Amino acid sequence: MIEDRSLDQAYGALSDSTRRGLLLALREGPARITDLAAPLPISFAAVARHVSVLESAGLIDREVRGREHWLTVRPAGLRPPGDWIADQVSFWSVRADALAARLERRERRLERPERQP
Repeated sequence: MIEDRSLDQAYGALSDSTRRGLLLALREGPARITDLAAPLPISFAAVARHVSVLESAGLIDREVRGREHWLTVRPAGLRPPGDWIADQVSFWSVRADALAARLERRERRLERPERQP
């Protein structure tokens, strides 16, 4: 089995809907943890833990400005999971196309009337 800890961390971070929501919110631009936590029905501490997971996975960056912690999406962190998915889609698309072609040939063969000797 191939092990890729960074890919595992990225997918682990993306597996949670709250963390995906935080990433979506950060698409608008840098934000403070406080601003991200405000609309959520969970505690600030819980949001901070989610942020920590995203940060550990390399999906966001944190910049401390005085007492405020500003977060930004790290696009490079999303590249490996995206590349892995794209590779799987490409592989299975080729396989599915080959299967479809084979089934089409088989269907044509079955539809042809047999020649009488």
